[in-house]
This record gives sequence, C-alpha cells and structure tokens, in this order.
Amino acid sequence: MTSDAPAVILDGTTLRVTGSVDADSVIPLRKQGEQLIKGAQSSLTVDLAGLGTAHSVVLSMLLCWHRLALSRQVSLTFEGASDRLLSLAALSNLKDQIPGFASHS
Repeated sequence: MTSDAPAVILDGTTLRVTGSVDADSVIPLRKQGEQLIKGAQSSLTVDLAGLGTAHSVVLSMLLCWHRLALSRQVSLTFEGASDRLLSLAALSNLKDQIPGFASHS
C-alpha cells in the first residue's frame, strides 16, 4: 500500500481517513468504514485531516456513514476537513447535513 492509498483506521473513538479517494477506491473504503461504525458503541469522530482529495465521492461516502450511524444511534462528528472539501460541501448544499462542516462558515 502506498502512502497515497486510501485507508480508514479506528484509533479509539476516532476513525482516521487518509490517502486519496476516487471513484475507483470509494466503495471498498466506504464498506470498511461501515464495518467500523457498526462496531461503535456511542460516538465516533471522523478525522479527515489526512485525506488527500476533495471529491464528490468523498461527500457521498461521508453521508452514507452518517446515515448508518444515525440508524444505529451512534453519534458521528467530522473534523479536519480541508477547505476544498468544505467548499465542495457548501456548493452542493451539504454543509448542514454533515456534522462538523457547518461550523466552518
């Protein structure tokens, strides 16, 4: 695995997302994150600081994780999003849908 390959790692109550995510890599990464969320007890923080891309597929993945967490009564908060990802979320009218994005106005 290269340092640019996407990964999601559980570190205590933090999911760390790293690497560059694209249309080819998002599905396996989403599924891996979903498995980690299913094992969570109450709350998780998703750390996006190591994410190398701002792409619509990333927003889709985050929304899928958020929906799953809500259905399992797990609190999910996102932090460390790049300015580009925050801007993309704002342009897509999704800032208010992803916990932690709206606070970056």
